[in-house]
This record gives sequence, structure tokens and C-alpha cells, in this order.
Amino acid sequence: MLKQIAKLQEGKVKCGGMIDTIRDKKNIQFVILKDASGKIQLTVDKVSYPEVGEVFSHLLPGATVEVEGNLVLSEYVKMGGKEILVESVNVTSTAEASPITEDTSIDQRIDYRWIDLRSQKNLLMFKVQTLVQQCFREFLIERDFIEIHSPKLIGAASESGSDVFEVKYFDTKAYLAQSPQFYKQMAIAGGFGRVFECGAVFRAEKSHSRKHATEFTGFDLEFSGIESYKDIMVMEEELLEYTLRKLKDKYGEEISQIFGVSIVVPKLPFPRIKLADLYAELESLYGYTIPESERDDMTTEAEKLCKQYAMGKFGHEFIFVTDFGARKRAFYHLRENGIPQGYDLVWKGMEITTGAQREHRYEILKSQAREIGLEKDVEFYLQFFKYGCPPHGGFGLGLDRFMINLLDLNIKEVQFVFRGPDRLTP
Repeated sequence: MLKQIAKLQEGKVKCGGMIDTIRDKKNIQFVILKDASGKIQLTVDKVSYPEVGEVFSHLLPGATVEVEGNLVLSEYVKMGGKEILVESVNVTSTAEASPITEDTSIDQRIDYRWIDLRSQKNLLMFKVQTLVQQCFREFLIERDFIEIHSPKLIGAASESGSDVFEVKYFDTKAYLAQSPQFYKQMAIAGGFGRVFECGAVFRAEKSHSRKHATEFTGFDLEFSGIESYKDIMVMEEELLEYTLRKLKDKYGEEISQIFGVSIVVPKLPFPRIKLADLYAELESLYGYTIPESERDDMTTEAEKLCKQYAMGKFGHEFIFVTDFGARKRAFYHLRENGIPQGYDLVWKGMEITTGAQREHRYEILKSQAREIGLEKDVEFYLQFFKYGCPPHGGFGLGLDRFMINLLDLNIKEVQFVFRGPDRLTP
């Protein structure tokens, strides 16, 4: 890798990579060669090595080459103070002129996503995303969580029964999983105690917002031995503090330079507020009001105002919102006095998590499923609780939404390849 080449002492070297830029002058060429590890400058003396200069003069950015030459120190080179004086070149692939630039619209860039991914910005973004997942895993494995991989083809629509993709499955039909929720709970009923999963989630929603996609990556966890949903909130805030601290340490400066974003390591605990109290605060501070019929859930506008409210009131980017109405929460949330025992976590004005204590008592869970006409559809799921299941809860955190908020981007930019209502290629 070029990163390793740049660390070598002066002398003969051989390396390969992709051409980033070429400056072709009368007697000399300057070529920036890159790979995933970094960049290095190639210098070609066209007088001493005319055949090498001739090769490079016919290449465009994107072409790949292998070169041999001398690695030398140079005070004029910014990239590590070293360059390679090229003596021979072997072209491993040619390239046509790129159909996109940095100014091309995101939808056109996705048409050529493999070219768009070559940018320094995108490379860094996926290195950051890799570290995010590594931190999530490290944090949970250190706390005795077990990683599972639940099926994405399921026989009954999960969650609410709507917004699912139906697929032909031999002589019957199946659905793409909206969530690993049921299977996380199956693991708890199976005695695993603490589980997590990072995997694909599918939602048949015809939404074109900056945060919605028909396929995205979800990070879900579930654990038993809890006394209330507050234990879940503590687990999540500690997970996020751990992850953001690691991100800031490793990539904070690069993220600031390339994305113009400063990573803030949050203080613990995160602020908490009941939904009714939040609406009272938003009305008092910003004059924001909504009809009484909508007050059992958080509106998109209220979500956005949470950014201003959380920073102004608590000096914090995060805020937990609790005490939602039962009508807007999943049937499997445990209720006390009719109130679902769960929360949404809002970060910078965007909900990134829904978490809750689950109803683990069979008859009550069956009754709550019956209330919304799902008893038959989720009969297989209800079976998990007939033979004993400990109190438990968990949350689902969208990895893509985490990246959106971290780097101030939109869903089309942060996904490796975006999937939406109008996008099935590349």
C-alpha cells in the first residue's frame, strides 16, 4: 500500500495505484498516485525517460498503473516530503474521462457511484463508519452481549404489518424484514441474556426526505435483567459517548478539515423530558403549537426544534423524549398506567433511536396485539412468551442516521449505494 511505501527509506521501490491527477509540463510530469491508504507524488523526467512520459501523456485520472523508480526526499512535496522518480511504468487499466465532478448532483453521482466513491470525502466517510460499527461491537462485547444474525425473509409482516415488501417465496409469499425485533426477543426467550445485530432493514415507505430509505442498516440490541426502560437509556447514552470519544480521537481533525464538522463528545447523562412537557416548552419558548389529537407523538417540526431546545436548555446535542401515547407505539411495548415504557432519542433535531421495555407477559402481550388486529399475524412471535421470558428491553439505532447527523449529510450520501422509492440501480 502507498502508505507503507511512503514510510520507506530512500531507494528503489515498486508500487501500484490509481491516478488521481496529472500535471504534464514540457520536460516533466507530476502524477499523484492514490490507493485507500493514501497518496504519493510520482515525478517523470521526460528527457531522461521519454517512453515513460509518453505513456502518462495518454492516461486520464482513474487509470491504474504499476511503477518502478527511486524514492527520494523532497522539501517541495507536501505529501510526506517524499516522491518517486519514475523509471518504468506498466499500465494495468485505462480510464475514460469521468462523467461526474464534485459539482454534479447527488442523483447523477449515484448513477456512477463507483466513481463518486473515489473521493477523499467518501473514503473518509466509510473509514469513519467502519470505526463506528467497531466501537458499537467493542462496547457491547465487553458487556457480554452476543451477536446474532436474524433472517431477512420472514413469513409474517413484522412490526405494524404495513410498509413491508412482499416477495414470491416458492409457492407462497414472504416479506422482507422491517426489523430484527421479534428475533432479538426470541434470543432473550432462548436464554441469551444480551444480544445485538447489525444488518439490513427494509421499509416500503414512499418517502423522499433526507433521512428515509427503503433499505438501510440498523443496529439493534436487546437485553434482560432490566428494572425499567431507564436502564436501556443508560446503556445507549454510554454506548454513544464511548463511540463519539473514539471517533474524535482518531478522526476528529480529518472530519473537521474535510466535512467542516466538529465532533462533540456528549456529557453523561443525556437530558430527559416527557413528551407533554416538551410540547409545553416548545410552545412557551418558540410559540409552537399542535392540535391536541397529535400530542401523543412527536411531529417532525417538534423533532427539529429539539435541536434548539436541547442546546439552549441543556447545552447538549442529545435529548431523550419519553411518555408517548400508546396509539403511536408498537404493541409489544410494556405499558404502565396505559403509558408505553419507552423513549425516542433525538440528536441534532433528528430521531435516531426508538427504545423501550418490552411486554414479556404472554397474556398481556397477546391482548395488546389483539387491540390492533395483529394477533393472528404475529402468532409465531407470541409463542416465544408462552414458556417463560424475563423482563427485557432494547433499542434500534439507524447506522445511516447516525452518519447523517455526525457529518451533516443526507441519506443518499452516507449509504454505500442508496435505495429509495425511485432507485434500484446501480
